[in-house]
Amino acid sequence: MFRSFTVVALLTLSLSSTVFAESLKLSSQDIADGEFMSKAQEFTGFGCSGGDLSPQLTWSGVPEGTKSFAITAYDPDAPTGSGWWHWQIVNIPLNVTELTAGAGSTKKDLAPTGSMQITNDYGNRGFGGACPPAGHGIHHYRFTVHALSVEKLELPEGASGALAGYMINANTIETSTIESLYKRD
Repeated sequence: MFRSFTVVALLTLSLSSTVFAESLKLSSQDIADGEFMSKAQEFTGFGCSGGDLSPQLTWSGVPEGTKSFAITAYDPDAPTGSGWWHWQIVNIPLNVTELTAGAGSTKKDLAPTGSMQITNDYGNRGFGGACPPAGHGIHHYRFTVHALSVEKLELPEGASGALAGYMINANTIETSTIESLYKRD
């Protein structure tokens, strides 16, 4: 009887800690899940005239075993057959849990020390804002924080978005995403 009680108690404690464990959570002062982004997050070029400003991002609930972070911004609706990488920043140190608005600009010194910005699908390193084709409807922009199991992703200078994505996914412990919207009429 004592053995059965012990097993039940251990299972209950195990399930309780799982239920109450905090999970990774991404939030922002500039973008929101299911809401349209502002002109500030629109690209400058390709017929778009926005601010090309990466949004402010904060994350919490860092899972055990995390050694660094990566942020990605991806549009699965781009008419390319493979979507569109707007931003990939990797090797964000463990002690960093916020990126200020504009951290995706390589012209400003706002990205965390030691981080690396990957070339986006516009052909530029850093953040490239939303610029869906006019009249193409609503596009979904997935901003994701990845908690990584390695301190540094070993990527060559000029690494492609596909290679960076592979390395990010191969080393991800947990993710959290904000899916914002944008369209041009």
